[in-house]
Amino acid sequence: MIESAKKWIVQRPDSHVVQQLQKKLGISAIAAKILVARGCTSEEQAVSLLQTDERHFHDPFAMHGMEQAVARINQALEEGEKIVVYGDYDSDGITSTTVMLNVLLDLGADVDFMIPNRFTHGYGPHEELFRQAYENGVKLIITVDNGISGIEPIRVAKELGMDVIVTDHHEAGEVLPPADVILHPRVPEGHYPFGELAGVGVAFKLAHALYGEVPDHLFELVAIGTIADLVPLKGENRYFVKRGIEALQTSQSPWVKVICEASGVKQKEINEESIGFYFGPRLNAIGRLGDAMPGVQFLMSETKQQADTLVKLLNQKNDERKEIVNTITEEAMAMIECDEAIKNSLVLVIAKEGWNAGVVGIVASRLVGKYYKPTIVLSLDQEKGTAKGSARSIEGFHLYDELAKNRDILPHFGGHPMAAGMTLPLEHVDELCTRLHQQATAVLTEEQLVPKLYIDVPVDLSEVSIEAIEEVRKLGPFGTEFAKPVFALEKMNVASMRRIGTQENHLKMELEDAYGKVDAIGFSKGYLFNEISYDVQVSFVGDLQINEWQGIKKPQFMIEDVQTEEWQLYDYRGKSQAANWLSKLPVEHVDFVAFQQQTINQYEGVIQHAIHLIENETAYQQLGPYIVILDLPVNVELLENMLKEKQFKRIYVHFYTSNSQYFNGMPTRQHFSWYYAFLKKRPTFNLKAHIEQLSQHIGLNIDVIKFMTKVFFELGFVKIEDGLTTVVENAPKQALEEAPSYKMRSVQLQLEQKLLYATYTELKNWFNERMKG
Repeated sequence: MIESAKKWIVQRPDSHVVQQLQKKLGISAIAAKILVARGCTSEEQAVSLLQTDERHFHDPFAMHGMEQAVARINQALEEGEKIVVYGDYDSDGITSTTVMLNVLLDLGADVDFMIPNRFTHGYGPHEELFRQAYENGVKLIITVDNGISGIEPIRVAKELGMDVIVTDHHEAGEVLPPADVILHPRVPEGHYPFGELAGVGVAFKLAHALYGEVPDHLFELVAIGTIADLVPLKGENRYFVKRGIEALQTSQSPWVKVICEASGVKQKEINEESIGFYFGPRLNAIGRLGDAMPGVQFLMSETKQQADTLVKLLNQKNDERKEIVNTITEEAMAMIECDEAIKNSLVLVIAKEGWNAGVVGIVASRLVGKYYKPTIVLSLDQEKGTAKGSARSIEGFHLYDELAKNRDILPHFGGHPMAAGMTLPLEHVDELCTRLHQQATAVLTEEQLVPKLYIDVPVDLSEVSIEAIEEVRKLGPFGTEFAKPVFALEKMNVASMRRIGTQENHLKMELEDAYGKVDAIGFSKGYLFNEISYDVQVSFVGDLQINEWQGIKKPQFMIEDVQTEEWQLYDYRGKSQAANWLSKLPVEHVDFVAFQQQTINQYEGVIQHAIHLIENETAYQQLGPYIVILDLPVNVELLENMLKEKQFKRIYVHFYTSNSQYFNGMPTRQHFSWYYAFLKKRPTFNLKAHIEQLSQHIGLNIDVIKFMTKVFFELGFVKIEDGLTTVVENAPKQALEEAPSYKMRSVQLQLEQKLLYATYTELKNWFNERMKG
């Protein structure tokens, strides 16, 4: 048995609805199943999703405050007032700033931009920077991707005589800032048709309103910010990203070509994964480690030379970020494992002095991936007396709402249901941890603390083709709340498998069902080679892709997870080098068992773990689900009862025997008769002196002759004195089967035939019959 670390939630779409969509839309079964799994039960719903067009694009003036914002900006343009765009240091903030700079510069504004330093100023509006803007003669501040929680700094700005337009999308508190205009898709609630815009989406709507027409040249920026900020990829966001990807693929902007070169992405193949895994992280890294302003300068590059210089800085910071994240993650995991109080809390709060506050959000995400609990990672500053960090959550724990219950000890925080940032006094860290654990206890069930893997649709190999996979790609772009499809190949047979890679840490397989075969690759799944046995049916979860080699295209399954409900038998019989086969076992999870003390004596120096001696039924009661059977049982019923009661998930069989009799067999009655007659003809016989000669003469193994002699001795047919064997005259008649040695050899031969020398299939069937019990 192979158990998944996550609970698989497999969507099983209505086959009738699938067939209807397949027929009406002329699409593959796989594409139809995905649409039904995503809630499309009618042709109209499916068409609406597939045909993302201007119908999803809303009038910017539908947003509350848009007319006032445009009027105030136009006033600033007419009067030549200085404007500052006040951004944020992540990808959404950097692209939002760039969008707003583009439109204002195009309209002839006297404009500059500011982005707070994560470490010096923290997130959002900062009084010091606002005062600096005032000293520079700024009359109008336009915040992008922030501001909704900047109540005090905005009050100061107003007192200084500056006007403030807030454009934001983050959760709003009960009290709104005293800005002149607030552009927010959910403030006031319900006024705008789509409330899930990213910060760059709100900035784009303002740009659209200012231009008076759709600013097509800004879609590429909106796509990057929208994907990087992980907002729901539906409705207007989906339209933005689709248009943005199309624009990026043909863009002549110097920075687009340069970032493709730097990240190894072909421009014509840019998609949501290119943005999410390569472009977004590079822009994020610059603000995570210091001043984010070079990120804006990069996106504003007018020449390739300028872009080349700045992308080197982005790459350097991204590499630094990776190294720092790895170090902090290792330290945080060590702290969790060594502290039972932290480990047992339903909300993990890990804090340490000196951690880079700019990357702790990434660390929190990794810890959620490992422990599947809401997680807060804080960097402690003893000098300032503060703890600053980020949080990530799981389904069922609304992070913003739960943090909001602690405003008395958490003065500065902001974010979303699944992510947040915060700063609090050092003395309140332990209290916050205690409170959040209690809050989580009240809202999270045991079921919610089990990570889930949502699988859109199970497929069989009759449905898998190059055309079907290409059609699935057209359902994109994929992202938050419209995730890339996850496929399941259920109860597949493993036709072949081998480890690949210089360190053999990857796995290449050929999977088979009744409809055909498909190649499969499992990166970092090489360990499964020793965990999957060929005789069981295995289910796989992952992605369907197209592998192209030398012009030939073939479907290929990329393995993400594996499980099988069948118990598994691993055959290590006859393996003489114990160190070799022991290295293939998950020794930390298995129990070693032996039925004979001499086996324990044989292996106690080789196996560095306890070996359980199974002499009675109580001896196997404490065994775990994985066992290694080192030898043959003396009493087969003991093994049979153990298999019936325990229902093991994995059984590794070695069946070591120091003196196998299987190939010598049991002498026939004719052999016994001839040997007895041979002894009767001689008053005495020196067996030790003549046994080799006798073996050659009779054609029996020396051990067999010794065995027959022992049987005669146990039955009283012969006596042995001083090494001489003599037949006892008039000995009482007894059946050969009465001799203890004969009985023992019969049992051993039967056991060896059934267990040691049976084929793998015969052995598996023998175990199956006993385990069904």
